[in-house]
Amino acid sequence: MTSNRPEPKLLRLVDANLNRLKEGIRVIEDLNRYLFDDRDIAKRLKELRHLATVDDYLSLLPYRDIQGDVLKTSTSSEMARSDVKALLLANYKRAQEAARVLEESYKLIDPEKSENFKRIRYELYALEQANLT
Repeated sequence: MTSNRPEPKLLRLVDANLNRLKEGIRVIEDLNRYLFDDRDIAKRLKELRHLATVDDYLSLLPYRDIQGDVLKTSTSSEMARSDVKALLLANYKRAQEAARVLEESYKLIDPEKSENFKRIRYELYALEQANLT
């Protein structure tokens, strides 16, 4: 991150979305690896997950506020998945949305890193199409 330290709430946002991005990718990766035996898509997802990082991850941990999260309770739609395809779709959307939040947030912190999250988001769009059509 740049030497101008962003406000703590922005770092909290980054921490939450970085976790959301990596978790979403991991669910999709594991479905492709273990259910579909799709080495190519699983490998591309693994590579994306490893790209979804920041240099100073440990510096984000003090800004995590799980108890203060006003929307930590799951909604009924988050708890309902009709089949594996719905599980895939939900996690693609989760990861894409998190990548977009990180892309926009890093425009204020480190524009070069913002481009990394944009590349991840577009790769997720391509993988979603390949995986679900």
